[in-house]
Amino acid sequence: MPHEDLSALNTRFSDDAERGLRFALSGALGHVALVSSFGAESAVLLHMVSRIAPQTPVLFIDTLMLFPETLAYQRELAQRLDLRDLRIITPDREALFHHDPDNLLHRSDPDRCCALRKAEPLQQALRGFDGWITGRKQFQGTTRSKLQMFERDDTHLKVNPLATWDPAQVRDYMTRFELPRHPLVSQGYLSIGCAPCTAPVATGEDPRAGRWRGQDKVECGIHIANGRVIRRQAS
Repeated sequence: MPHEDLSALNTRFSDDAERGLRFALSGALGHVALVSSFGAESAVLLHMVSRIAPQTPVLFIDTLMLFPETLAYQRELAQRLDLRDLRIITPDREALFHHDPDNLLHRSDPDRCCALRKAEPLQQALRGFDGWITGRKQFQGTTRSKLQMFERDDTHLKVNPLATWDPAQVRDYMTRFELPRHPLVSQGYLSIGCAPCTAPVATGEDPRAGRWRGQDKVECGIHIANGRVIRRQAS
């Protein structure tokens, strides 16, 4: 789809998350999957998709370094929302044995660890899909502040239905539909990734401040903008 058509879609659907998502799942954009971390705010988009098109493939990347609470939450939501095509993606075991036999790569080379455990498995899983849906939002840090609902990376169309939502809208939706919270949210984890690289945040901090705390890294590397993998703040 040409870039000018994406601009038209962004104008057409503007801030209407459900209408934009319905269009994305209608088949008009080809074969589309939802990629979900089953993290702090994931229940909103998973619930929307389960109501609109419950047969949508849902890709969950188990990096093999996730919190046990995330794995339990994934099972709970999958059952409650009747996710009918949940695909659990894991890293290549041979590659892990070769590059990270002691599970310590995240300390010396977190970018390579993210690539090995998340970005590369996702690239493989997305083969055959024309696009994918993400739960990214503009309030989640400066790398996402200009996010639009429809965009394109080097290989796929990407749909961000909740791009313009604020934290209150997320909370209100979860309350309205009585969706369970990720158990770590009550402990101050507002953005949840791999256990060794995720910490709770203080009141008023950026929701993603607990990811790779103390490093200049702010993204795992699964997103691409202008041909560049996003891992750090733009300089």
